[in-house]
Amino acid sequence: MNSIAKRINLNADLGESFGAWRMGRDDEMLQVVASANVACGFHAGDPTVMRRTVATAKQHGVSIGAHPSFPDLQGFGRRRIEMAPAEVEAMVLYQIGALQAIAHAEGGAVTHVKPHGALNNIACENLDLARCIARAARAAGRELILLAPALSALIAAGREAGLAVVEEIFADRNYADDGTLVPRSHPQAMVHGADASVRHVMAILEGGALQSIHGKRLPCKAGSICVHGDNAEAVDTARAVRGALQAAGYAVVALPELAAA
Repeated sequence: MNSIAKRINLNADLGESFGAWRMGRDDEMLQVVASANVACGFHAGDPTVMRRTVATAKQHGVSIGAHPSFPDLQGFGRRRIEMAPAEVEAMVLYQIGALQAIAHAEGGAVTHVKPHGALNNIACENLDLARCIARAARAAGRELILLAPALSALIAAGREAGLAVVEEIFADRNYADDGTLVPRSHPQAMVHGADASVRHVMAILEGGALQSIHGKRLPCKAGSICVHGDNAEAVDTARAVRGALQAAGYAVVALPELAAA
């Protein structure tokens, strides 16, 4: 396997604190991951948190991505909200633009987009919604990378819109037989612990396929691995996954470097 084929990205959903409420250990996580998906205020985050997260990411050489969601602070963006296509597109564009302004003020730039929560989960299966997200990302910047779950409709929508697309897998989430994430209400939704997450990730990478909870193999091409920042074990998991990737000969790189390869 050549050096380009051995490049991979490690990302986390960050900037999810809000006002006096704190979530995650972002400062530590930003010393481990190569890319950060920053909440844009609709499911979590606020302007001050966004600016602090962007500044810290820039300090550590971590690439910055917008993490837009449905307008659902109370539900942390995990509830389905019915919206017209034009509303979805404007909503996503609004959130990307807010983060772009903050990144610009900090001397950085937003380089990717990754939808959050219910918006992401629905768009994985609903091509029309996926197209709304892709159109919004394209309108915000043709150079933006769309970070899309492996085997999802978002991949097709992003490529159709002319965006660079990187396929993502999750270190701490299990998969159903159709390649979607096992719902959080299910007892097997999560992969618990750093060691289990490492085994989960390496099985997917070495097998070239998602592994469902029922043993089904779904071939995919994973370019990025996500560790959810709101998980209490997130930092330990991210460190363990990064160490395992490097031990296996992978170079952990930011999304722009990966997409340019």
